[in-house]
Amino acid sequence: MMIKVGILGASGYTANELVRILLGHKEVEIAWLGSQSQIDKPYHHSYQNFFQILPLSCIDASELESLCKHIDVLFCATPHNFCATILTPKVLESTKVIDLSADFRLRDIETFAAHYHTTHANPTLLAQSVYGLCELNRAQIKPARLVANPGCYPTCSILSLAPLLANNLIDLDSIIIDAKSGTSGAGRKAALDSLFCEVNESFKAYSITSHRHTPEIEQALSEIAKEPITLSFTPHLVPMNRGILATSYARLRDPKVDSTALRHIYKDFYKGEYFVRVLDHGLSAQTRWVKGSNFIDIAPYVDTRTNRIIITASIDNLIKGASGQAVQNMNIMCGFRESSGLEAAPMFP
Repeated sequence: MMIKVGILGASGYTANELVRILLGHKEVEIAWLGSQSQIDKPYHHSYQNFFQILPLSCIDASELESLCKHIDVLFCATPHNFCATILTPKVLESTKVIDLSADFRLRDIETFAAHYHTTHANPTLLAQSVYGLCELNRAQIKPARLVANPGCYPTCSILSLAPLLANNLIDLDSIIIDAKSGTSGAGRKAALDSLFCEVNESFKAYSITSHRHTPEIEQALSEIAKEPITLSFTPHLVPMNRGILATSYARLRDPKVDSTALRHIYKDFYKGEYFVRVLDHGLSAQTRWVKGSNFIDIAPYVDTRTNRIIITASIDNLIKGASGQAVQNMNIMCGFRESSGLEAAPMFP
């Protein structure tokens, strides 16, 4: 069965990855690409890697209800609080929607307003949305009409910590997440802090105590733990194109659990999950070994000296942290093999 998809926000990095992945998906045809800034321009003017590969030009997608009558899935790779302004009941009746922005990730509109500095444009749709973290919410994703694709930092952080909470292994008030991301996480827009001379040969923490992904991580982990969680999350910018490494710390409740036992717990929790790789003893997660793939690598360890658990996890922020996971969600929603279009091995060097 072939399906047709449309992509909004086609000029951004996540859309570029969506196009690349979907061109290799045997069950999908890209019907149209919408971009307000590139209307009527060939897509290869934005991304020359698609020259003579994708003969599509960007269109004006303002008549969205009409356009959605001819597609099965709509991907919204748009700025925050834009998708919420354009989704209507007719759009959701016509097509399934996967939103890669933060519009439908947070259930509390006051929390959204506090972290995204704007009033939510369509809170009535929040009750219909499903948080699209595939490995944890597969059953809810399958029948959904509207899926909120998780953020990149939350994907890496939540998946690396979920087994600890599900097995009641840590003190819930002790979680610290120290995460690093490549510069593509800031998007393709021109910004002073993203210029080459500003990021090259430098390494910095940013949004200290106030990063917008913090409540998203807390929300998901609280659901797993079945009680509210407050944690410390500090992101850092690394002068590389792509990749996230999250190192998480927490106090161990049972001192009898060692690294070997912890690794067995992780492997059991993620048994059968194609995209989750629990690494062997002696290995640590590294961004270079997941680059260009939809995999997450997780390395769990127990520090017996301090009675802390230390977890390293890595993803490609543009794929498992965005477009790859969006395609994984599409596969679940449309009844395809979950790994369809996503089975490429990581790239190296």
